[in-house]
Amino acid sequence: MVAGHGRHYQVETPEGRQIHVLPRGKKSEAVVGDRVVWMPTNATGDEGVLESIEPRRNLLYRQDEWRTKSFAANLDRLLVLVAAEPVFSESQLARALISAEQAGIEVLILLNKVDLIESAAAARERLLPYRAMGYEVLEVALKARGHTADALDCDLIDQARALLGERLGQGATLVLGPSGTGKSTLVNLLVPQAAALTAEISTALNSGRHTTTHTRWYWLDGSRREAALIDSPGFQEFGLQHIQVTDLARWMPDLKAHLGHCRFHNCSHLHEPGCGVREALTRGEIAATRYRLYEAFHEELGRAAKW
Repeated sequence: MVAGHGRHYQVETPEGRQIHVLPRGKKSEAVVGDRVVWMPTNATGDEGVLESIEPRRNLLYRQDEWRTKSFAANLDRLLVLVAAEPVFSESQLARALISAEQAGIEVLILLNKVDLIESAAAARERLLPYRAMGYEVLEVALKARGHTADALDCDLIDQARALLGERLGQGATLVLGPSGTGKSTLVNLLVPQAAALTAEISTALNSGRHTTTHTRWYWLDGSRREAALIDSPGFQEFGLQHIQVTDLARWMPDLKAHLGHCRFHNCSHLHEPGCGVREALTRGEIAATRYRLYEAFHEELGRAAKW
């Protein structure tokens, strides 16, 4: 599955043909990245009906003000783009990392606009706990002079591709970043034909400009089709509602390192005496900002469990 809008989906065959398919019922749980079984419904074989979804290796969720919904499956890597300016949301970053940890997906953090010296220094400071947890943080300075890859400095194109080429050379990578971080620039650097491909899918799905808020799959290596970039520009936060509140600390590596050292086996790590996590916090082995995020997410998931 390479794109979808409402009940309309675009699938790609192993030979690279693009097929417009509809589900048999009114709704479908298919998402970009799914492997699906479909049947042709016309003589040319370019339209079909979605029969079933193959078992998934993993599944990610997004949430907005009203609901949580799945949006991408079978991922190998999460590329999280943050920037020196505007100041990135650590809550959004933590949600993405918790989701990836729970799903068993590799994470790569990309810090953009490091040419803004003072702001970059502050961003590096905020990212120190994540480096300490073992997350790889790469740095770039992508400066766009236009809206397409043709309008970008060739040196920047070479820099970004060289930096990310080996790391993104296999499997499917979901790239995300809030407005202003340079994600569109990055996508255009890595997939110069992205705008044209998006327009083609939009026409095929008859969804016009609204497709720009939905997840899309691009091949990074042309006809070889071994490395893919998935762009999902229309969401703000990862949904965590599928995670059990009692498992939350397991998916935060800095807290997980201290599990098993609590006096009580069912410790919530919030107020109990003899809590290994809180003792590590006191010793400075867990950043205060990270523990506050744990408290906030624990409260959120606790409320959801009562509904």
